Amino acid sequence: MKRFLSGDEAFAEGVRLARPQVISAYPITPQTVVVERLSEMVEDGSLAAEYVHVESEHSALACAIGASATGARTFTATSSQGLLYMAECLTYASGGRFPIVMMNANRATALPWNIYGDQRDSLALLDHGWIQVYAEDNQEALDLALMAYAVAENPAVATPVMVNLDGFALTHTYETVDVPEPEEADAFLPPYRPAGNRFDFEHPVNIGFSAGPEYNRHFKYWEHRDMLDAPVVVERVEQRFAEVLERRYPGMIETLNCDDADVILVTLGSAAGLVRSVVRQLRDQGVRAGMLRIRYLRPMPSALIAEALRGAKAVGVLEKDVSFGAEGTVFTNVNSALQQAAVGVPTYNFVGGLGGDDISEAQVRGMYAMLAQAAEGTGELPRVSFLGIDSPADCHPERSAQRGAEGSRAESAEALSERGR
Repeated sequence: MKRFLSGDEAFAEGVRLARPQVISAYPITPQTVVVERLSEMVEDGSLAAEYVHVESEHSALACAIGASATGARTFTATSSQGLLYMAECLTYASGGRFPIVMMNANRATALPWNIYGDQRDSLALLDHGWIQVYAEDNQEALDLALMAYAVAENPAVATPVMVNLDGFALTHTYETVDVPEPEEADAFLPPYRPAGNRFDFEHPVNIGFSAGPEYNRHFKYWEHRDMLDAPVVVERVEQRFAEVLERRYPGMIETLNCDDADVILVTLGSAAGLVRSVVRQLRDQGVRAGMLRIRYLRPMPSALIAEALRGAKAVGVLEKDVSFGAEGTVFTNVNSALQQAAVGVPTYNFVGGLGGDDISEAQVRGMYAMLAQAAEGTGELPRVSFLGIDSPADCHPERSAQRGAEGSRAESAEALSERGR
């Protein structure tokens, strides 16, 4: 059924179709609409679940861990400071191998206080043992709600999944979304059948235990090993999803025109839509441009990224994040992937969208223009630059013209204000 839904509403529909048995909820902008819609579904009977309105984000994940330990399919959601407040519990969930699915509405972190979208919240927590996947649009958000459970609950993975949606850019933007019928969703995602990792009075197991130096390393190794097995499961899950629901997804990464590209921009989340549009325009103009979208950042698809970028002359990484005093976190991960594969392509980091700042088409075109100059050796490009502050991409002729138009509008507004006084 076609419906006009925001990203939050689309994800809530996906959760409804996944039939979680326990939902632990604490509202925080821009995630709130998800748990509001789920509460309405539980109230009207369209979703049979225990809905627990807890007192904090920390309690929301603690509740989800407890519910998952009983063998229930569980869901929770958060954003920004709420996700950071959950940080202590994240490793309990991943180390306990509880297949929880959590939606995170990507949002800037304080201070300064800001409710708009960037990706510093989730990227700051990459090392906490959760599979992390980033949606590009609202349809993918709904579909990931279903596929995340299929991946997390697979016995070969048994790892919680964090599905990330860009705050406001997706969560509060409306698009036409195809919502599957419940029978279709049920055919894809059967009821959860926990394999041993739950409270069982007939067959007792130890859950949430301590492990000293002699044994701890084995548990951490197994956690790492099973995370590395996730890509195979992701591929199978997406193949099954295509068979049942007739929508296909490209796996851990998506590439566009990378095979013969001289310049490639790597990104993740909703920014990929804009980059894709610019790549097509540039291709029409004879520019050999490409795009690589990282869908799953954990586990890190290093080999796939390195292979896709191997033939490029220059690579840029566009991300809504910075690791202060270093560089963008995605940039670090991409460079690691290239180093592991001995791929010597030059790379450049474009940091933008912080605190919800707009990334314009002109800026993306500017990035490709600067990468082309770097590839040809005709221009100097700093290794890390901030869009709107010190990035050469802002000096591209199209961007300069746009800034001039914005300045003219600002001057007109000031003139009107003066006349009003």
